[in-house]
This record gives sequence, structure tokens and C-alpha cells, in this order.
Amino acid sequence: MDAMDYGSSDTPRALATEAVHAGREDLASLGLHAPPIDLSTTYPSYDARAEAARIDEFATTGARLDGPPVYARLDNPTVARFEEALARLEGAEAAVAFASGMAALTAVLLARASQGLRHVVAVRPLYGCSDHLLEAGLLGTEVTWTDPAGVAEAIRPDTGLVMVESPANPTLAEADIRALARSCGSVPLLVDNTFATPVLQRPVEQGARIVLHSATKYLGGHGDVMGGVVACDEEFARTLRQVRFATGGVLHPLAGYLLLRGLSTLPVRVRAASGTAAELVRRLATDPRIAQVHYPRIGGAMIAFEVYGDPHDVIAGVRLITPAVSLGSVDTLIQHPASISHRIVAEGDRRSSGVSDRLLRMSVGLEDVEDLWRDLTWALSAPPAAPLRAAAPAGSHGAPAGRPVAVPRPAGL
Repeated sequence: MDAMDYGSSDTPRALATEAVHAGREDLASLGLHAPPIDLSTTYPSYDARAEAARIDEFATTGARLDGPPVYARLDNPTVARFEEALARLEGAEAAVAFASGMAALTAVLLARASQGLRHVVAVRPLYGCSDHLLEAGLLGTEVTWTDPAGVAEAIRPDTGLVMVESPANPTLAEADIRALARSCGSVPLLVDNTFATPVLQRPVEQGARIVLHSATKYLGGHGDVMGGVVACDEEFARTLRQVRFATGGVLHPLAGYLLLRGLSTLPVRVRAASGTAAELVRRLATDPRIAQVHYPRIGGAMIAFEVYGDPHDVIAGVRLITPAVSLGSVDTLIQHPASISHRIVAEGDRRSSGVSDRLLRMSVGLEDVEDLWRDLTWALSAPPAAPLRAAAPAGSHGAPAGRPVAVPRPAGL
């Protein structure tokens, strides 16, 4: 997984090298060092007939246009650089970027529905808003929820997609992607790879045909850009581009620039944060205030743990760690999924998929481990906070449980 067969040389590039150079190979020949940001919404053309022919070609095929852009809703040069780079990191033929992760998932569902394939087989838990989009049928889709072992039986003639998130949000449960892909047969398997990133896992190599990212998270990496992206084969990418043009869920060029910049440090950030997370997991697993710790076998910077006390007191007690939704930033974030990211999921469905009321989800950043542990252990012992109002549904981003570490309940608790 560390060597990648891309570039002008016959020698495969390591992932870290590819992350720095993908989407930027032409810069030196252009006399540039940093990628340019193209903010144009429209582009001049003095040949209306030729322009009409190019637009007709896009409407027919969904292929990227040769020559200069026409309109920002069809394509943008800065965004295209990010798409090229992400596709190479995921080992896919193509990638199509969108305004958010939910816009990306929406486009996938619409693309399959346009072919009369409105049924989705999905494995819980998923990110709360992904769960809601499927369950509510807002796009005319129908969903069958199952565990990984039941996927093959749940597939119908009108099934257009099998969806799994691994590691899952927020339980960090992992699925055997290769086995799932075999169970899907000819139905595409979509893997939400937001938590793992291509640094830890490349689902295409394991048989998945569609890889989804909330690019807002690790791909951007600094909590200052929103976006989504789908890596897939070129045939499906053409349909996604047509959906994006028709629905308008385009990624802004500045966001494309920031996401391309984020990719260059992705391997370094993920590996550094994962090392800190593993050490925090080791300490949490022996802490008498912790009932259970969840951490995936592939590692990563996400931790989930259940407390014996009130999880809201922990949220209120942190000072260095930021109590906020989202994840994948350089700073550490903590949140209570049952109140925030998964509140929109029905209570029974939440609990049956492992999202208990005492579960906390932490996205480990790049701070020193001792500082994080000091803040976390203080919050775990903090006095009860004043009652908080019920949180409104909100978005954040997570699949079957990771590796739970049970801790004996201490006497008196």
C-alpha cells in the first residue's frame, strides 16, 4: 500500500510522495510553484457553434471537456486538480468533487436512481445524516438495513447500491470490505472512507467500486473547508458529473485549492494523530472511569469510549480539547453522538447499532499526548455540570464496532 504505480517514472511512488505531487506535476512547466486558484464562473468563447458542440458532448457523455472550461458548474481547473490527486491516492480511475459529503452521497443516489435502481442495502451505523437521507426516502430511495452477513440476501433486482462505513461512525466498527464486495455481486459497493482515509485503507483495492469522503474532515484537515468527493471508475464519474451539473452541488474553487493543499500533508497528519490516539486508547483501557473503549484494528485517529458517569459532564469539562462536531482537524475534538451527530437517527436504531447514550467520540489531533491526557483525565473527574438543553440535530461524520476493550466496573460505582 505504500508504493503507488503513478507518475512519469517506472518506479512506483510512495503514498507520501504521491500526496505531495499528485495534481501538481505540470506546475514547474507553467512557471509556478503553488497551484493557481481559478475563480472564474464563466469563460469567453468566440465560436458559439464549437461551444455548443462541446456542451452537447458533455450532456451526452459526461466526459470532461477538452479545451478551456465553459462554465463553473461543468468544471473548474482548480477543483480538477484535487479530483485527480484524490483519485490517485485512492487507486481509482476518477474522482468527482461536491460542495459537501452529503451532496456527494446525494449525487450517488440520484445517479443510481436515474437508472431505475432506487433500492439501497445499508449497514448500520452510518454517519447520522447519511442514515437519515436513506431512511427518510427524501430522494425517492428505499433502504434495507442489514448486517454484513445479510447483504447478499437483502439484494433485489432494483438494488442500485450497497453502502457501508468502515470504520463506522461513531462506534469504529470495521467491516470486511473484501468479503462484502463478494456478497454484492454485480451491485456496486460504496465504502465511506472518511475515517480511514487512503493512508490506512484503499477500498478499491479490496473490491469496492465507489469510495465516498466527507472531504471536510481529514482531507482538508484544518477545520476550514467543506467538501465531498467520490472516487470511482470513469464510467460512473461521467454520470456523477452530469448529476452535479444538473443539481448544482459544485465544490467552490477555493475549497478545491484548500483540499489539494490538505492532501499534501494527509499521510503525516494521519500517522502522527494515530500514534497519539493509540496511546490514549492504552490509557483509557485501564482507567476505572471508562466502561469500554472502541478502536479499530487498522488504527487511526478516531476513538470512541463509554463512560460510567455522565458523558455531558465530560463534554463540559474539557478545556484544551474542543467540544464540537466534525473530526479530522489538527486540533482534538470531542462530541456526544447521541445528542449531536446521530440525534437525527431514531433512538432504537441508534442503540441497536451500538450508539449508546454514554458513548463519546473523540477525533485526536496533533497536540502532545501528555497535554491531551491531562485535559481528558481532568474532564473525566470534573464535577457535574449544570443541565444542558437538548441539542438540536446537527451534522458530523462514522460503521460495525471496532475493538472494544472492556474494563471492570470499580466498586462503588
